[in-house]
Amino acid sequence: MEGEINDKALKELEAGMTIKIDGKMYRTLPAKAVAISEPDFLPERNPPVRFRKQIPTSWLSLSLIEGKNRQVRKMTAAVGFPTLRLIRQSIHRFSLEKMENGRVEEVAKLDFYNRLELR
Repeated sequence: MEGEINDKALKELEAGMTIKIDGKMYRTLPAKAVAISEPDFLPERNPPVRFRKQIPTSWLSLSLIEGKNRQVRKMTAAVGFPTLRLIRQSIHRFSLEKMENGRVEEVAKLDFYNRLELR
């Protein structure tokens, strides 16, 4: 069912779904799923994502409040729209949007805890 993502798939992603994690069935927590246009700030991927002339590509923003192993890939595959490219934009209050690919930034321990609200 690759192609343009539909409202049914978005609602399934938002409601939470059952996926397999470490061989056990797991019910994900509700998420926020929104169809978006392709971001204009992305560098070309090397190697490139597979190209299929006859099949449109969908982009979506998926906001989770948990992070199980390969969760996004498993969720999108379960609704019939497998993930071809995954771009993390933020982790809680840490925005990664303006960071260059491969760049590493060190965060002071106190700043880290303050942003996560773990004081």
